[in-house]
Amino acid sequence: MFLNCHSYHSLRYGTLSIDDLISQASSLGVKELVLTDINTVTGIYEFKKKCEQQGIKPMVGVEVRKNNTLLYISIAKEFIGLEEVNRMLTSANCDSLELPLQPKLPNNFIIYPLTNIPEILKENEFIGIREEELNLLIRPQYKKLIIKMVILHPITFSTKKEYNLHRILRAIDNNELLSKLPESEVCSKKEYFRPPQEILDAYRNYPQIIHNTNSLLSQCSFDFAFETPRNRKFYTGSKKDDLQLLTRLAFAGLERRYSRNHEAATKRVEKELKVIDELNFSGYFLITWDIVRYSNSMGFMHVGRGSGANSIVAFCLGITDICPLELDLYFERFLNENRKSPPDFDIDWSWQDRDIILDYIFNRYGKEYVAFCGTNVEFKYRSIIREVGKAFGLPKEELDELSKYPERVFRDDIVKQVQKYGKLLEKFPNQRSMHSCGIIISEEPLTNFTALEMPPKGFPIVQWDMHVAEEIGFEKFDILSQRGLGTINDTVRLLEEKRGITVNIKDTAISKDEEICNDFLSKGKTIGCFYIESPAMRGLLRRLKCDNYKVLVAASSIIRPGVAQSGMMREYIFRHNNPDKFEYFHPVFEQQLGETYGIMVYQEDVIKIALHYGGVSAADGDILRRAMSGKGRSLSALQKVKDDFFASCRKQGHPEALSTEIYRQIESFAGYSFCKAHSASYAVESYQSLYLKVYYPLEFMVSVINNMGGFYRTEVYVHEARMSGGKILNPCVNMSEQQTTIYGDEIYLGFMHLEKVESKLGMLIPEERKKNGAYRSLEDFIRRIPIGIETLQILIFIGAFRFTGVPKNELLLKARVLLGDFKPERRFETLFEEPVKEFKFPELKRNIFEDAFDEIEILSFPVSCTPFDLLQTKYRGTVMASELVNHHKKEVKMLAYLISRKHVPTKRGTMYFGTWIDVEGNYFDTAHFPDCLEKFPFQGGGCYLLLGIVEVDFHFPTITITKMAKMPFMADPRYAHDEEKRFETQERMKEDVSMTFRAPYPQEHEIGLPRKKA
Repeated sequence: MFLNCHSYHSLRYGTLSIDDLISQASSLGVKELVLTDINTVTGIYEFKKKCEQQGIKPMVGVEVRKNNTLLYISIAKEFIGLEEVNRMLTSANCDSLELPLQPKLPNNFIIYPLTNIPEILKENEFIGIREEELNLLIRPQYKKLIIKMVILHPITFSTKKEYNLHRILRAIDNNELLSKLPESEVCSKKEYFRPPQEILDAYRNYPQIIHNTNSLLSQCSFDFAFETPRNRKFYTGSKKDDLQLLTRLAFAGLERRYSRNHEAATKRVEKELKVIDELNFSGYFLITWDIVRYSNSMGFMHVGRGSGANSIVAFCLGITDICPLELDLYFERFLNENRKSPPDFDIDWSWQDRDIILDYIFNRYGKEYVAFCGTNVEFKYRSIIREVGKAFGLPKEELDELSKYPERVFRDDIVKQVQKYGKLLEKFPNQRSMHSCGIIISEEPLTNFTALEMPPKGFPIVQWDMHVAEEIGFEKFDILSQRGLGTINDTVRLLEEKRGITVNIKDTAISKDEEICNDFLSKGKTIGCFYIESPAMRGLLRRLKCDNYKVLVAASSIIRPGVAQSGMMREYIFRHNNPDKFEYFHPVFEQQLGETYGIMVYQEDVIKIALHYGGVSAADGDILRRAMSGKGRSLSALQKVKDDFFASCRKQGHPEALSTEIYRQIESFAGYSFCKAHSASYAVESYQSLYLKVYYPLEFMVSVINNMGGFYRTEVYVHEARMSGGKILNPCVNMSEQQTTIYGDEIYLGFMHLEKVESKLGMLIPEERKKNGAYRSLEDFIRRIPIGIETLQILIFIGAFRFTGVPKNELLLKARVLLGDFKPERRFETLFEEPVKEFKFPELKRNIFEDAFDEIEILSFPVSCTPFDLLQTKYRGTVMASELVNHHKKEVKMLAYLISRKHVPTKRGTMYFGTWIDVEGNYFDTAHFPDCLEKFPFQGGGCYLLLGIVEVDFHFPTITITKMAKMPFMADPRYAHDEEKRFETQERMKEDVSMTFRAPYPQEHEIGLPRKKA
């Protein structure tokens, strides 16, 4: 009789999870249950599985509302009924069609509230009567309708506290104070589970209503085959034709990548094709190939990564650029008969090209069949405190403090309520959004399984997430984007455009085997290069003296938290540098992990050790793989793997201490590791960007800047361009574009870096210049470009009119005289009807450093000089960064400019790693421990005097800081007569701060593994 149950997927309305809903029903002996969330089918598949586990018959439908007004409840007679509702909701969500007041849904039962009864009820339509409405049935207009009535006892909450939570959710949804929330926005206080007999007793005088309810329930079912694959089955139209096409393409690619006579490659292709055919994946491969083929036809770059790069067929089709034979990658990691869930390809495009690829997929495979996976955006405690606090009427100042110090105990009763309900809302779904990259391409119209929604991005989404997609038979295509590929693409294009140089960057042999690239790599000279530019990665490259592709592949995975968390990153560095000073933990480690010195580096390594040392089953190995990929959601399944591992180890006679340590390392990988093919894909892209940096550094750095960088802020990449021989110039209306551009060795910063200059204007300035020639003067510029006085002043301050030879002071006065209160859109009718009068301006002198302070104010960094030139002190330190490696264990004093700092948790408290440049422009790193930071904290961006002890760790020097102080700039000459503002501008200097919230990594002595066997 519970025909109308809401879960918390009724967003900002229901308070019960699917688990809570079912467990409460089960505890009351309920045997039939209907899930009808508001305008969504998000929870229906989870609901079905979990009901059946509890012996409850599941039925599903949708409560249809418009602007929170209940129109009706639809309950599917069978699965086809859901399809009807999905199509109706999709038309409203995606095509802006009105929800019908009396729908045509023949395979559904429709239940209307008393407030919305149509004039004529169809055979499948009923009226829901609540217990509190029974007294209305004495009225003649309702009495005659009893024959069409059913019991309506909605479920929305379970306790008084949850009812209050429901009211808070409604207040948040309506952006209303709790005290002013209308009753019409809130559910009845009776919408909770009560014993079925108690509800039947309330309706005992109306046996017809009870009969109607039972009859309706008996006619409904929810049959669904979870194991059936639902992706588009065939590319060509049949399995046979798909296999023929895939085979032809694979062998054509084999000839291109290897040669027809390459025996190992040929055998591997034949073996993979057999497995792909047996598992019905030919169509999946061909659809992916088709997307990549279109990308290539558009001249786009892509990177196929993830476990898909284990496949030689994918390599031959051009989906990936990783040779599995070169790196000994085994196909079974990607596709095998034991894998419970089929794999997916992860493919990256430039962030600039991805939407074009998406448009192709939607158009090629049909908008009815293609959609993004959805995702539930959950309430987060810090932000929900603001939402709950607003509902309770707390002022902004209190909300700021509450959000900043969430754990602080407050005495105020209202604040305590806010904290209590804020905590309850953690992990509640708040809104549906689009998965960042997961695309579904279905065999049947997607509305057969879900209603679709249209988020602001403009691509439809299904109403459930990737986990549900996988459970009901969909495998997603991951269409990702990144800035690294944009940088590579743009560099190649810039070289062609500016210098007529063609670089075939897709030929990875030119970068991977290049001697100078490997030298740069080993020295950590990788700023701007994809994935290998962070301070931590550059430090690792130097510690490993990484000078070849295979070591870089390992480094790409070692840097991940999984290996570092286990403490084995440090052990790997030691063994790499001292290959004769360690012994393997166990013979299995030497046999299986000889290439990585017996250290588990990749996901495959963990599975190898679990199988060959631990003796776990292939099925358990798959559970481990999913956990390491962040896909495993079952803690009980992982616990079973752990139990099986230790039981098997004891059976084999392995020492308990060694088994415990090995499992500790295995556990650290959960959700934080790469498979080897993924690392290899990243390493190829890293090499491609490094090759361009080595041979075409200026064009490369311009492209990094235009793709809005990577790990660092724009200033760092500008510095890197200058260190590579570039002359950095401020924006100029006659030379600059919206993006940064290059002429020979002269790099003109783009208008995009001027925060207060709109992008439309930044694009209009060069467009007008190309049409009608260079701007001749300030007056000419104003005549041709619609611009206000404030924006014009920004351009003058940054020096965009320096070609005129007129000082900034004079240009500013002239601009104010010419524009004044002038409105740009009226410039043709007023200002320039007559020739502009010539004005005589007083001669004003400027300090040589005024430009630098203008630049800091507008760009946040100086261009016309270095930060060191602006210091009051002339001292530049006793040691330069290039000499640090020779000062092991010695104290040094250095003057340096702060680039970035990384927050690192330790057992003793917070510490930071800093990255700096010295006056020569070279980078170095520092370590700041908690006790030092208490006395000598960071004080924002700028130059610091540093005192510390140098520690050289495997070729890489770090200074452990004992003292530091921020050094003051000279007084700002623009404010010579304003004491308050003379030192304000230097506070605009920036730094990059990266925060890390994780358990502290273990120290070497805490791992406790001897390097020599006893």
